[in-house]
Amino acid sequence: MKKIFTVLGLISAAASMNAQIVINEVYGGGGNSGSTYKNDFVELKNIGSTVVTLTGATLQYASAAGTFNQYHPLPTITLNPGQMFLIQESAGTGGTTNLPTPDYIAPIPTNFGTGTNTTPGFAMAAGAGKVVLANNSVQVTTPTDANVVDFVGYGTTATQFEGTGPAPAPSAANSVARTAGDTNNNAADFVAGAPTPQNTSGSLAVSDVKNAKTANFVKNTFVKSDEITFGADVKDVKVYNMFGQVVKTTSVKQNGTVNVAELAKGNYIVTGTVNNEPVSQKILKD
Repeated sequence: MKKIFTVLGLISAAASMNAQIVINEVYGGGGNSGSTYKNDFVELKNIGSTVVTLTGATLQYASAAGTFNQYHPLPTITLNPGQMFLIQESAGTGGTTNLPTPDYIAPIPTNFGTGTNTTPGFAMAAGAGKVVLANNSVQVTTPTDANVVDFVGYGTTATQFEGTGPAPAPSAANSVARTAGDTNNNAADFVAGAPTPQNTSGSLAVSDVKNAKTANFVKNTFVKSDEITFGADVKDVKVYNMFGQVVKTTSVKQNGTVNVAELAKGNYIVTGTVNNEPVSQKILKD
């Protein structure tokens, strides 16, 4: 699939880590009988290794067997590696819990054809449907259209999808969520499970350290000897891979080291707390 972005920052040496924003989770059961959350939602995620800005994008929605007949715009979105972006869609009459504070509350959708909508957000089907992230407001017709950034067909009756088949069927109690990266195969990339909506503040959102007081948080950002050396006492050290997954946790004293021999070569994000301040640093393991 063609992925189109404005990419800021360094480009990873690993081609598989190229920056990309994808649809990370889809939940159409909000407000239904048996649901916990009151609203449907779509969650985006930067699964790449650099900061990404997406401008002029839209979300588009279709029923399982229908065409993409409605869309709503998105604001300019800038996400750090591993960071989520939570979009609140339509509310129902059921559910007991509000979503975490959404990064964007969807407006009343616009139809591609005749007719008008009167309530904010997509009223997505709980069990089967299609959602596409597009880089403009041109109506999407297939998963391989030039303006498609990411496409998810979910549920067994979805007639369009990426790869060999649709993502599994969600329900009032379950969403479909991405397992890790993007192989452009909905059947393999998603699993059904309890909804886990996360906004930008509730997910990995870190950048290189710029605070002079914590400039020696990580002393060797280019790690050649399998040891990360720290220049301060650091609590709650976490090492994240570029999919936002925690791969190492520890605490360390000033000038202490953490062995990362078990980690593959590539980019990682290290976070921790120094003098009660959260700090973070990108590293490259050789």
